[in-house]
Amino acid sequence: MKIALIGYGKMGHMIEEIALQRGHEIVCKIDVNNPQDIDSPEFCSADVAIEFTNPTAAYGNYLKAFSHNVKVVSGSTGWMKDHKEDVEKLCTDGKQTLFWASNFSIGVAIFSAVNRYLAKIMNGFPQYSVCMQETHHVHKLDAPSGTAITLAEEIIDNIDRKKDWKRGVTYWTEDGHHDEGDANITDEDLVINCVRDGEVPGIHTVMYDSDADMITIEHSAHSRKGFALGAVLAAEFTANHSGLLTTSDLFKF
Repeated sequence: MKIALIGYGKMGHMIEEIALQRGHEIVCKIDVNNPQDIDSPEFCSADVAIEFTNPTAAYGNYLKAFSHNVKVVSGSTGWMKDHKEDVEKLCTDGKQTLFWASNFSIGVAIFSAVNRYLAKIMNGFPQYSVCMQETHHVHKLDAPSGTAITLAEEIIDNIDRKKDWKRGVTYWTEDGHHDEGDANITDEDLVINCVRDGEVPGIHTVMYDSDADMITIEHSAHSRKGFALGAVLAAEFTANHSGLLTTSDLFKF
């Protein structure tokens, strides 16, 4: 398979390494120094482009790739609030293909399934309050993380007493400063607190607390390798599928 990389930072380098190990060819690498190469013949020859950039660049990258009819696998988060409907329309009416996930880790996909199942059980036990915390490296721009939002939405879909998620406190461990979260939080809101700490790849924790006890589930990434492998697996899947795809299409559990 011919793969183009959009974003050649730490994730891009790891994706390249795994893709080559799995017998694929990297035909184009695009970063801040050569954005014009997205219009190159090399990019246009790709079966799939794997995109890991930032919330402000992601949507524009999708449009450029789609203009060349190149399928996209993307792990960029933070763009859906403004562009979700446009992208959905491009993948239906426009017949383009985007495999998007807030997290490509196989472990997170399993964790997500556990999260949904536990939420269904806890819907019947209103004595338990539920909240979340995510911890990431200090370079992460968005808070809460896209993975935390996805997990929160799964809980909201399965627990009647929660109607929406709200951003709690974001705390930086290096200097101890913090940002206040959303105002007007009620009992119907699921609060996501955030921590920015060193080079932590990602920790997501869901806590159910009552007067009697606490139930906690947590996923902790050791490195970016799991995310990179999942992205390459998604690219292999996307090469033979079309439309708006996500991890529930790739992992059937």
